[in-house]
Amino acid sequence: MRNKVIIIAEAGVNHNGSVELAKQLIDVAADAGVDYVKFQTFNADKIVTKKAIRANYQDINTQNKDSQYDMLKKLELSEEAHRELIVYCESKGIKFLSTGFDLESLQFLNELGITLFKIPSGEITNLPYLRKIAEFKKPVVMSTGMADMIEVKDAFEVLISGGLKKEDITIVHCNTEYPTPMEDVNLRAMNFIAEELGVNIGYSDHTLGIEVPIAAVSLGAKVIEKHFTLDRNLPGPDHRASLEPKELRNMVFAIRNIEKAISGSGIKEPSFSEKKNKPIVRKSIVAGKAIQKGEVLSEENLAVKRPGTGLSPMMWDRIIGTEAKKDYVIDDII
Repeated sequence: MRNKVIIIAEAGVNHNGSVELAKQLIDVAADAGVDYVKFQTFNADKIVTKKAIRANYQDINTQNKDSQYDMLKKLELSEEAHRELIVYCESKGIKFLSTGFDLESLQFLNELGITLFKIPSGEITNLPYLRKIAEFKKPVVMSTGMADMIEVKDAFEVLISGGLKKEDITIVHCNTEYPTPMEDVNLRAMNFIAEELGVNIGYSDHTLGIEVPIAAVSLGAKVIEKHFTLDRNLPGPDHRASLEPKELRNMVFAIRNIEKAISGSGIKEPSFSEKKNKPIVRKSIVAGKAIQKGEVLSEENLAVKRPGTGLSPMMWDRIIGTEAKKDYVIDDII
C-alpha cells in the first residue's frame, strides 16, 4: 500500500440496491483509474433499531419518510451480489472493497478474501467490532469522523493490542457531514494524527469538489477516499455529496500529478529536464562595445547578456579593473 497514494472510489450505497447500477459504478471507477471501488456490507437488522432517526442530510437527500431502518434495508447487497461484483471487478482490472458494518458482515468479507478492511467513522467506538477486525491481521484503514484524539488513540490501541502492526494501520481524517462545509474540513488535523501516533495518514472527503483531497495528498495523505455516483440527481442519501464520473477522473488525474510533484529528493538542485535550459536562459559577461587588448575592463565597456556559456555575472566585481587580454568586438563573451 505504501508505494503510491491509494485512491478508493466510494460507491457506498449509491447503487440504490441494484446490482446492475453497481456494475455501472464499477465501470466508472475503473475508467477513472482508481485503485479500489468500495461498497458497503450490512444487515439492517444488525446495525440499526427500527426507531432510529435519520441524519438531517439523509432527510434532505432522500425526499421520503422512510425510517433509517427502512432506508438501509432497501440498500442491502446480498451475499450473491457481493460475489458477482467481485468477479465483475476482476474483469475490469479494479480491486473490490467493502466496508462491513456488523460482525457477521466482517466475517463474510474476510471469507470472501478481502485483503484490506475499512473501519467507518461510526464504528470507531465499537469495541467488539474493532477487536473483530484486528483478528484478521490484515491492513486496516480507519476513518475518524466525529472523533476526538482520545477516541482515535483508544481505537488505535485496540487494533494494536489485537495484534495489528502499526505499519498496517492507516488513520484517515474525515468529516461526516454530507457535504462538509469547507470551514469544517480542518485538514491539518490529518498531520496532527500522524505526529501523535506515528502512523500513515489519509483523508476521506465529503466536500463538494476535488480540491481538498488533492491538497491532502500534498500534505502527505497515503489514502484518499471519495464518494462518487453516476448522477447527483439520483434518489438516495449520498448522491448529492458525490462526484460524477468526469469529476472522479479529474480528481484521479490531479492526484497522480501531485504524487509525481512531491516525489523528488527534496534537495534544491537543477532537475534533469531543466539542465538544458541553463546556458540558454542564464547570462555571461560580454563586451558592451569594442575593446582593445590592454584596455581596462569597466562598467562602461562590459555588459551582461545571454547565453550563459561564459563567465558568470557573479564574477563581475573580479573582472572590473582587469586588463583585456585580447581584442573584443561588441557581444564577444569575455
